[in-house]
Amino acid sequence: MSDDVFFMERALELALKGSGRTSPNPLVGAVVVRNGEIVGEGWHMAYGGPHAEVHALKAAGAAAEGATIYVTLEPCNHYGKTPPCTQAVLDAGIRRVVIAMEDPNPKAAGGMDRLRSAGVAVDTGGCEDKARKLNAPFIKKLETGLPWVVLKCAMTLDGRVATRSGDSKWVTGPESRQWCHRHLRQRLDAILVGSATVRADDPSLTCRLPEGGGRDPLRIVLASNLDLPTEASVLRQKSDSATLLVCAGGVPESRKQPFYDMGARILEAPSGSDGRLDFKALMPLLAEQGIQSLLIEGGGRVAASALKSGVVDKVVFFYAPKILGGDGIPVLDGPGPERMAQCMRLSGMEVFSCGDDIRVEGYPDKVYPELLML
Repeated sequence: MSDDVFFMERALELALKGSGRTSPNPLVGAVVVRNGEIVGEGWHMAYGGPHAEVHALKAAGAAAEGATIYVTLEPCNHYGKTPPCTQAVLDAGIRRVVIAMEDPNPKAAGGMDRLRSAGVAVDTGGCEDKARKLNAPFIKKLETGLPWVVLKCAMTLDGRVATRSGDSKWVTGPESRQWCHRHLRQRLDAILVGSATVRADDPSLTCRLPEGGGRDPLRIVLASNLDLPTEASVLRQKSDSATLLVCAGGVPESRKQPFYDMGARILEAPSGSDGRLDFKALMPLLAEQGIQSLLIEGGGRVAASALKSGVVDKVVFFYAPKILGGDGIPVLDGPGPERMAQCMRLSGMEVFSCGDDIRVEGYPDKVYPELLML
């Protein structure tokens, strides 16, 4: 491993520390290195606050002069909520800048040209794939205007999420559940379930970390007719994040008012030909709500509808060392395809151990057969 890769990977680790708190800004980490030793580190801690480079340069102090700074994203070159980072780099006397990826935002780009014109050596490309994966939500929202969508499901080895009676606590072990809180709920802007999940499981949809300090995502419940119990936990959370109920058009105000009184927000969305809320039509509406990344944790129908609509960018499936068999509830509800050629394929597959469970991650292909599954 080269020194550049070693220090850039450290910068990527630092960038993750801002997870869940920088949106709609990207995650960025920075490391200042002098004579082969790290003299300053920093990351973008929160939206509106100083950028990673500023924190790292402040930590380095006078040692930054003549040093190299490793940054996971091209330093910005514009005035936004903070001054341009390129000027901070120049003021510190940095000799060389190593960048993992160029900034895809045209408003912020131009940092490399500015630095080079001032005589600073600039190198790019180290760990670019990792940097792009780190900021997939930021990149997708910038390029398409739509949220990055992750579908998470937990199941037995034979693909069941609950017994025939609906009992689902717990399919997977504590390590898997904690991973979901730390790496999904903590990092993504919003979490979505269907009304059936609320009625069956009464989830809180919060982020609970052993050490505390978790950042709750916006809670979204799909409820076409607002058929939710007002005593549901998702409506009674003491949280900095709100609850957003998504219903079909035409629901009378008298039905909405009790939920307004509880502090919930309500969004009307189009329905598909099957009468269910249309995921594809919903995504632009969620983007207008400021949602850059979305976690779907719904039941079989919600999961199947999301996949069928083509809005899912990444799947995270957990498999527990259990077999239910029989008529346990399947992870994807509804009819399947008639031919294997009609199945949905995934790429970039990765497999991890998570306690006694197995976690599988992958990316659904965006070009589907004409007769898609489900």
